[in-house]
Amino acid sequence: MAKQKKEEGGFGETVKVIVQALLIALVVRTVLFQPFNIPSGSLIPTLLIGDYLFVSKYSYGYSKHSLPFSPDIFSGRILASEPKRGDIAVFKLPRDGSTDYIKRVIGMPGDTVQMIEGRLYINGQAVPRERAPGVRTRDAFGREVEATTWRETLPGGTSHLIIERDGDRGFYDNTPLFKVPPGNYFMMGDNRDNSTDSRVTSEDGGVGFVPFENFVGRAEVIFFSVEEGEAAWQVWKWPWSVRWSRLFSPVR
Repeated sequence: MAKQKKEEGGFGETVKVIVQALLIALVVRTVLFQPFNIPSGSLIPTLLIGDYLFVSKYSYGYSKHSLPFSPDIFSGRILASEPKRGDIAVFKLPRDGSTDYIKRVIGMPGDTVQMIEGRLYINGQAVPRERAPGVRTRDAFGREVEATTWRETLPGGTSHLIIERDGDRGFYDNTPLFKVPPGNYFMMGDNRDNSTDSRVTSEDGGVGFVPFENFVGRAEVIFFSVEEGEAAWQVWKWPWSVRWSRLFSPVR
């Protein structure tokens, strides 16, 4: 009898530890950090397909989208802190409220944003850019090519690389003038010719303007990275599939 009680007590302690661990993981994921992997090339060369990131959820405060499954239990944000121009942020796609997207914050509330022959204009001023060494990527047919690469410096000082896979006459390189509504943001990818972003309205199947409430968090650090087409769980391939130089790199 004593042995049975001891075994039952040991099992109960194990269950208790597992439940506590799950609760701690849930709190960390909900309040502090959420892992996110990059499924597309829209932010090349900053982020690559196969990168795994930690996204800080406390950076912008909390909305219903901070919780798993976005339960409709409150509106707006609490402990809010506005995104900064140049942040790379995860957000819920406005047209469905559930799909995770990741882009760079380009336009702030009240800004005007326009692309003219590949040049980004914010509030009527061309954003400075300088030619940079070319980056290898894939074209629309999947062929590896060297993309025209620029270092762009946004108002406020954030400097980052962009690529123009199709030069300055790509599909999204000439747009109407967009006026960002109050409480919304204009998001773009760094791979300017391969990013469906705020340059395409929600009505046309794009992102459109992104309400502050839809922000999930800010990309902070790459904690793991595998070559495109490789699976992270295939441990036996890690010696040659892991991009070791990208591990623990901050996201800028």
